[in-house]
Order: sequence, then C-alpha cells, then structure tokens
Amino acid sequence: MQWYLLLVLMTGIIATDAYKILCLFPHVAKSHFVMAEALMKGLAAKGHKVTVVSHFPQKTPIPNYTDISLIGSMPEFVNNVPLEALATGYVHTTINALAYWGYVNCENTLNFPAMKKLIASNEKYDLVVTELFNTDCLLGYVYKLQTPFIAISTSSLMPWANARFGNPDNPSYMGNHFLYHSHHMTFKERLINTLHQEGLKLAYHFMYDKPANEIARKHFGDSLPPLSEIAKNTSLLLYNAHFSLNFPRPLMPSIVEVGGIHVQPPTNKLPKDIKDFLDSAKDGVIYFSLGSSVRAESLPTDKRDAFVHAFSELPQKVLWKWEGETLPGKPNNVKTVSWVPQMDVLAHPNVVLFVTHGGTMGTMEAVSSGVPMVAIPLFGDQFHNVKCYVDKGIAVALSYQTLAKESVLSALKTVLNNPSFTENAKRVKKAFNDRPVSALDTAIYWTEYVIRHEGAPHLRSAAVDLAWYQYYLLDVLAVLFLAFVVVLLLFWLILKKMFSLCRRSKTAQKPKPKSKKN
Repeated sequence: MQWYLLLVLMTGIIATDAYKILCLFPHVAKSHFVMAEALMKGLAAKGHKVTVVSHFPQKTPIPNYTDISLIGSMPEFVNNVPLEALATGYVHTTINALAYWGYVNCENTLNFPAMKKLIASNEKYDLVVTELFNTDCLLGYVYKLQTPFIAISTSSLMPWANARFGNPDNPSYMGNHFLYHSHHMTFKERLINTLHQEGLKLAYHFMYDKPANEIARKHFGDSLPPLSEIAKNTSLLLYNAHFSLNFPRPLMPSIVEVGGIHVQPPTNKLPKDIKDFLDSAKDGVIYFSLGSSVRAESLPTDKRDAFVHAFSELPQKVLWKWEGETLPGKPNNVKTVSWVPQMDVLAHPNVVLFVTHGGTMGTMEAVSSGVPMVAIPLFGDQFHNVKCYVDKGIAVALSYQTLAKESVLSALKTVLNNPSFTENAKRVKKAFNDRPVSALDTAIYWTEYVIRHEGAPHLRSAAVDLAWYQYYLLDVLAVLFLAFVVVLLLFWLILKKMFSLCRRSKTAQKPKPKSKKN
C-alpha cells in the first residue's frame, strides 16, 4: 500500500511538471528547423507535451510530440533557391529576398487551413516558441494566446535582434550578420559595419515590420498592438552561437548561447557503401556539401567543373553530396551520394577536410569533430560565419564569383598541406565541446525556467523600454553640450565685459593733451 501511494505521488509530481509547449516554425528551410526540432524532441523526451507547427513533420511518431503540418503552404525551398541570383555577395540582395520570403510565408501560413484551425481552437499552452528571423507576424497569435513566449535564433544575431532584449550592440567590434567582418576590423570595415548595422535596422522597419503588421492586423484585428511592442516581451532568446567559435560578445541574461544544440554523438552506423569508401581512403577523405537548401547540381557548369577538375588532381578521396542522377566528368576518386549522415561522416577519422558553403549547422558539426574547412559563402550569415572561421585559423575562404580550378585547388592544398589548420580545428573543437552542461540541456533548462517563473520578467532589461536616443544617451549628451555652450558663452561675455572695463579704465587714466593756447 505504501508503494502504491508513493507511485501515485510521484505520478502527480511528474504530471504537474509536464508543460504544454507550442512551437511556431513556419520558415521552409530545413536548416532552420533543425535547431527547433532538437529542442522540441528534447522537451518531449522529458515528458512535456509539444505541438510543432512546421513544414517538417516527423516520419515516425514520437511520444509527446504532435505535428501540425504546413506542407503545401509554400513551394519546396530546396529546389527553388536561385543560386546565381542570391550568391552575389551584395547585402541588399539577401535583404530583399528575406523580406519577400517573410511576407509570402506570413500570408500563406496564416491563410493555411491547418493554421486557421489551430488559431480557432483557442487551445491553451504554457509556453510558445518562435523563430527570430525575417517576420514577426505570428506574434499576433502569440498575443492572442496571452502566453509567455521565447525565441530561437538559428544563426548569428540579426541586426534587429538586440533592441528587443536591450542587448549591447557595438559595431566597432561586433561584425554584422551579413558582412565578411569578424571582431577585428580596420577603420574602413568599422565604417561599413556601422552603416550597415544601423541602415538594416531602418530597412527592417519598412521592409519587414510594416508589412507583417498589416497581415497580422488583418487576421487578429486592428486592436493588435504593434508587433515590435509585442516582440519586446520575448522572455528568452536561445542563440545558436558559442564564444569559442563566434567570438565573445556581451549578452543579457535573457540571451543564452546554445550553439551546437543539434549536434549529437556519432551513431557509427554509416551505410555500408559510404563506410567502405571512407575506410579505404589511405590518403584521407574530403567531404563536400552545400547544405540542405542548395542542390549541388544547380551549380553553373564552369563552377561545377572547377571542383571536378581540382578533385581529380588530388590523392584524397572525395565524398560529394550530389542530388542529381549523374555528375558529368566524375573522377575516379569521387563518390556522389544524394543523402549523407553528416555527423557520422565528419566524425570518421579519415575525413580530413570539409568543403562547405559556411552554413551554421554544418560548420558547427565540423567544428565539434575537429575538421578544418574550405568555405564558399553564398548568402545570408555565411559570410560572417566564414570570416570567423578564417580568423580562427580553421578555414580558407573561396569567392563564389571567382571560382576556378586554380583557386579551388590552391585552397584545398593550403588546408591539406598545412598542419596548422588541423591543429587549430582540434583546439577549437576542444573549447567548443568543453561545457559544464550540453547545449541541449542548457536550452531545456532555460525553457523550463521561463515557464516555472511565468515568463521570467526579472530577466527583462530596462533598456528595452528606452527610446533609441535615450539608450545612446543622446538626450543627456545634448543637455551636457548645451550646458557646456552656455558656460562658454557666459565665460566669453564675462571676458568681453572685463576687457571693455579695462579699456575704459585706461582711457580715463590717460592724461589729456595740452592745448596750443596753454
């Protein structure tokens, strides 16, 4: 009987600690969803009831994990990335693309039957999880729920992210999300960094925030507060970065680094053909992947052939993630596969180099395995990521616009023939993996923390409520400058008066000249 009572008591405690969590992740890129998926699976494994709105429902049901599928609301992202149009290196190209995707995604998601059904259900949750990216329109639904909410940043912080947390944002040493800048910048780079950082905040207001507000009010009523004001109530940001890799920067308590949250220990269950290929590589293996959003077969012929011809001159084997049926001119040392268990491949001892586009998820997997890189940034945060890796001495950068056999071969040989790249990669791996608690456990703890403390308002900085001119003390500086000018003016008037009196005194004391008569 005592055991029965104890069991009942324990069951009650577990039930009390099980929370209902809603994850709103409408962006259609798989690489973005990977981070949210890792967190949601971790929360579900702890007994919480999670509901996930996304384009990537689980193929196999998971206990405590419920999918609300958005499949059909947006075109398939992988096959629709206009590589030649996006990989220009120009910030405005990426900004325009993100604004367009955010607007279309917002409209399509809120008009999608599954989303309409969710909104109409008035289901109650203990917490909502969103992505801080290119639209805040779903914050209208969050406001309707009147539920605490947290956000996930799947990349380095967007230029408009810091303000909603009152987080320090100094462009003198914090490289912009979209630029090839890291923490050490020349005067010219600091000037460009500052102009972009402040200019993009202004662009966000007109290109992202205003359209999102129009759509949100259409669905949630004209009484809806501005989305930017709702965003200031974000309780927590789980930030996909780590100081060992992305360089240290000041963070408010409401911003928690969880870089590598998706990284799992290798399973050592490689497909037989890939395992045999890797095991037999006595000179090592180069792994080449452009991530989940870009199909390698979309590379223009000249750029594809640059890699084909460069690989053919190396003794190393090459495992190439190639989604097409055949690779024209494929060398004997190259194996193409349409899908790769990437973490297991990178963890294989014979993998000596990772050729990548510089995406956050893949490069963190390479870092956690101690594999150096040759990186070809294409768009978004990849330029900033790659610059950080170059400064760490774990990567060589290639320009997409000037890709040629000679430049590819030179970059590959630089990393392969210089032991310092592998040594640096091992050093950074050690620092990246050396944590008191895993990234996933850290994220789970702080997610539960926000729920336990009913939104954790004590994490909110007073800086969030300050106007921009107050935050930068421009009003104080204006008053001090005015006071300084008044003091100078008074000092000048006093001096002027004193000189005037002195001149009068000298004039009065000067003897009058005698007249000719006298």
